Amino acid sequence: MPPLIRLLRPHQWLKNGFVFLGLLFGHAWSDPVKLGQALAAFAAFCLLASAVYVMNDLIDREQDRLHPKKKDRPLAAGTVGVGPAQALAIACLVGGGVIAWFWAGSAPWIFLAYVLLNVGYSVGLKHVVILDVFIIAAGFMLRILAGTLGIGIAPSQWLLLCGLMLTLFLGFAKRRAELNALHSESAGHRRVLEQYTAPMLDQFIGIAAAGTVISYALYTVSAETVALHGTRALIATVPFVLYGMLRYLWKLHARGGGDPAQELLRDPHLLAATAGWLLLVLMLLGGHTLQ
Repeated sequence: MPPLIRLLRPHQWLKNGFVFLGLLFGHAWSDPVKLGQALAAFAAFCLLASAVYVMNDLIDREQDRLHPKKKDRPLAAGTVGVGPAQALAIACLVGGGVIAWFWAGSAPWIFLAYVLLNVGYSVGLKHVVILDVFIIAAGFMLRILAGTLGIGIAPSQWLLLCGLMLTLFLGFAKRRAELNALHSESAGHRRVLEQYTAPMLDQFIGIAAAGTVISYALYTVSAETVALHGTRALIATVPFVLYGMLRYLWKLHARGGGDPAQELLRDPHLLAATAGWLLLVLMLLGGHTLQ
């Protein structure tokens, strides 16, 4: 990809798919107004997230030059200058803000909170152990809220809990992958890794993984869920969730792991688990029954 496009990290836009959970589990995918608002929220988050990525790369470009993989990022490699990068970040920030204000529902404060949260993360909070991962998870929770509260859909408390546990799992797993990749030099590349150890992260990952599976399983069988969706068969989607998480953990320990968005795009097992889960959910919510 051209360096300016790479600087936006378009593969990370997959994470913004969390805004569509409200449409999916709120049976609102056939509502053209809510669908348009959700698409606008997705676009706004893509632009705002890219602005944050560019800002992070501007701040960390000298440190990234010492990293085995990040040294190839456009700013660290020198293929994009500081001036064009700053202009790109401002354009994304303004564009995302305009979309969020006019077309992405009735809660523009969610997008403002996302930007402020990431500014705080970039300027120092990313060096605070455990809090760094909770801030990453909070960004995902804001995406879910933008696709629920922001467009007039009441979010399920079980679904919010499951989203929190899943994003904590992915955040701690990413820290574990960074330790795997950098070994003894990890602290020199990301200061917060000085305060993490592999056994500690394995415990955190185990807690978050168990919390994700249990909370999602309880959501599928709760009386509220059965009443809303008119089916008790959502429990059949749990094996896809469990398989995907175990596959990701296997890659983390056997292959070193990596960025969750990139792993999802590259690994056929993760793609199949995600596609199978989504297809089965759509079938069940659409009224199909399992015989």
